[in-house]
Amino acid sequence: MKPSIPRTTFPLPFLILLLLLLPAVVRSGDLIEEVCKKTPFYGLCAATLHSNSSAAADIKSLAATVTNFVLSNATDTLSYIQAQLKKEKDPKAEKALANCAELYIPVVKYNLPQAIEAFFRGYYGFTKYALSDAAKQADACEDKISGAGAGGGELSARNKAVSDLCGVGAAIVGLLMKVGGRGLKV
Repeated sequence: MKPSIPRTTFPLPFLILLLLLLPAVVRSGDLIEEVCKKTPFYGLCAATLHSNSSAAADIKSLAATVTNFVLSNATDTLSYIQAQLKKEKDPKAEKALANCAELYIPVVKYNLPQAIEAFFRGYYGFTKYALSDAAKQADACEDKISGAGAGGGELSARNKAVSDLCGVGAAIVGLLMKVGGRGLKV
């Protein structure tokens, strides 16, 4: 009688593929954790990067992902400001919202798109500067609405999110500049 060979529930090629890919998945998660620990907002960084499964290839991919998230959030915030501006009846609050729109428009239409283009051309210093400037504009908007008594609420949360994401992005771009395309040894 021949001994029977136990059958596995997974086909062998699938099992081999799983064993080959598992270390890459673990390493990519480790990279996100390692990079996010070096940013000012670890939780925001980790949540943002883990939500994009393709982000973890390398530190440059992480920086690109966060920079694109910044543009997306700033664009959404500008749209929100413009919608609120159409509804606002209080002249003081309306002026504060108009000032915020004036702060966000160049960030969304020019600064961040140019920063993303510069990033992909290897001009990381400009990208870091533009991200830092975008954070300052979000903070300035917050000062405007707080000074008008319109602070707090949805717009304040949006300004904080943009500012904090900019801080994360600038920190990751700074790490990229430091490692110069080599492995993360910071």
